[in-house]
Amino acid sequence: MATSIFMFNLLVLISSLFPASSSQVVLLPLTHSLSKAQFTSIHHLLKSTTTRSATRFHSHHHRHQQVSLPLSPGSDYTLSFSLGNSNSSVSLYLDTGSDFVWLPCHPFECILCESKPEKAQPLTISSTASTLSCQSPVCSAAHSSLPTSSLCAIAKCPLDSIETSDCKSFSCPPLYYAYGDGSLIATLYKDSLSMPVSSQKSLVLSNFAFGCAHTTLAEPVGVAGFGRGVLSFPAQLSSLSPQLGNRFSYCLVSHSFDSDKTRLPSPLILGRYEDKEKVINGDETEFVYTEMLDNPKHPYFYSVGLDGISVGKKNIPSPGFLKRVDRKGNGGMVVDSGTTFTMLPKSLYDSVVAEFDRRVGGSHERASGIEEKTGLSPCYYLEKVANVPMVKLHFVGNGSSVVLPRRNYFYEFLDGGDGSEKKRNVGCLMLMNGGDEKELSGGPGATLGNYQQQGFEVVYDLEKRKVGFARRKCASLWENLNKN
Repeated sequence: MATSIFMFNLLVLISSLFPASSSQVVLLPLTHSLSKAQFTSIHHLLKSTTTRSATRFHSHHHRHQQVSLPLSPGSDYTLSFSLGNSNSSVSLYLDTGSDFVWLPCHPFECILCESKPEKAQPLTISSTASTLSCQSPVCSAAHSSLPTSSLCAIAKCPLDSIETSDCKSFSCPPLYYAYGDGSLIATLYKDSLSMPVSSQKSLVLSNFAFGCAHTTLAEPVGVAGFGRGVLSFPAQLSSLSPQLGNRFSYCLVSHSFDSDKTRLPSPLILGRYEDKEKVINGDETEFVYTEMLDNPKHPYFYSVGLDGISVGKKNIPSPGFLKRVDRKGNGGMVVDSGTTFTMLPKSLYDSVVAEFDRRVGGSHERASGIEEKTGLSPCYYLEKVANVPMVKLHFVGNGSSVVLPRRNYFYEFLDGGDGSEKKRNVGCLMLMNGGDEKELSGGPGATLGNYQQQGFEVVYDLEKRKVGFARRKCASLWENLNKN
């Protein structure tokens, strides 16, 4: 679970929910709440973040695991909305690595959550909520496509009623849902979900399906699954409006863990805003697209192919398994909202680090002690301004390359600023070693973390099956969309 939370303010500031021929957009503000002040030191912040990134990445690489599990649901973002006639809103982790929406319900028990810093206020189920029938296709989907006849038998519907499909009054059985490092048991409900789009109007999703969990293991906060799947938030939104549900994007304001840099929110955009996506403040910023890859073992992932990484002028090709996903679910790179730092397979990581160190290490002292304290490597003491090489990601597809801003991959901070040591400027590469190919068997080969996505609008086009990236001044994007 994340030790940081980026809060969604529920207020939806613009919306064009009109005929299908016009643009349909819901804009939600993401308010950044993470700061260095929440940790005892910058080392503590970075170590916590690198540990969580590695745990989340490795949670789906269990070699003897019989079932595939979604990513551990820790996230840096939460989504808020209200259900039924409840006056209170619920806040759930936004997670593009899973496809199920669930929340803690009163009475609620979380086993092994004593050390978790996050706490959720359990929801009292609204009087307008109702359980789903065992005959519901949603019930079958939640139970891994188990036949409704079997589900109704589990729900103790009589045989003659099962044969005549007359089990509507029997509820869908509770389901067990597991992540890489936690699990829960939930009952399926349907209710209206409400997000206000103005002071007088709300976007209402009728019969929204969600899981209500009274007991979880190491999962104190609910999850809004934005992954690929029929039960995900976007999939259910598309039942109201395909233009809203078939495409969403977010644009993360660059923060460098400094709350002063995020006084304007980062926008989450549900739907399409047509040609305006290409022109911001008069600058044309075309999206760079790459195709979504299907993963038969992890169908909820947004997987893409990574062709290679350039460090300066040197192009380092990716190993073959990063360019595709095989029948066993091996390979590809997952574009993920919930992992902070990018994880790379050892062979590619080592090559990138070797070239980076060749360019930087010759003129700067290696800060090995800082590497141990933060989990980042390589780190250097910066006695002068570092000449850091450009880092470019090459995705599969003609011209599908993305140049990362320096601040997205090289973190600079003042070590010893707490007064315990001599003050020295330090810079660390913010890409991580995910392990060798054997360790990554049965899952993605790499993950693109949200820190490296800062300063880009990242679009998930479910209809055209592609992921896009465009450089943005995200705070300005918020202001422009808000004005419109």
